[in-house]
Amino acid sequence: MATLLGEERRARLLEILTRDGALRLDPVAEELGVSAMTVRRDLDDLEAEGLARRVRGGAVAPVLPRPFGERMSTRSSSKSIIARKALDLVPTTGAVAFDASTTSGVLVGEITARDLVVATNSIDNAATARRRPGVRSVLIGGELDERSGSFVGPVACRAAAALGYARFFTSASAVSESGTSEVSLEEAQLKGVFADCAEETILLLDASKLGRVAVAHAFDWARIDVLVTDLDPGDDRLDPYRNLTEVR
Repeated sequence: MATLLGEERRARLLEILTRDGALRLDPVAEELGVSAMTVRRDLDDLEAEGLARRVRGGAVAPVLPRPFGERMSTRSSSKSIIARKALDLVPTTGAVAFDASTTSGVLVGEITARDLVVATNSIDNAATARRRPGVRSVLIGGELDERSGSFVGPVACRAAAALGYARFFTSASAVSESGTSEVSLEEAQLKGVFADCAEETILLLDASKLGRVAVAHAFDWARIDVLVTDLDPGDDRLDPYRNLTEVR
């Protein structure tokens, strides 16, 4: 029975990490009705399996590629807040680029334009763009990354570079004071091409990704023109980034 209870606890810890991106030791121990030491041991087991990363006072979810549908169901209210705050940055004409993130996908779903080309390396985001009034959808094809559902690789990079964009809207797997990072080198490379071809780069980011680092560095802060988050602009969690870029 003890093993079963342990499996149930660890399953619950994984649910919290998937939903929130992080957990604190003492509140979770109280919620589960066990000691902090028990939760600490469970987190050590999850870290050994690559399912969590221990930090002081708790744990964070590992930054790994995930399917589009799975990502879309995570922190949906935060994505909606970001989309509302960023919508006025989307022009009604010309061309813009969106990455393969679900946060970008929510924003694409709010666009109303006159004659706007929307380019993206996500088949899901391209399909959403195709349904928006006044939008011409361009899918940047290439090699499909089965883990994330995004198109990457040299063919995708060449296709992305075929257009010039007023703005590039992108999320990130993780963000720290050194810049943004992604779950794969290929994803970071393609985003770099989009940014090189855009007049401005807009970073769409929910707060769970702040203060984290993924495997592949993508952008220094000098390449990011605006940071749009689900937080109030005055939130102290944004203090490290205020001198680096415009914060919304």
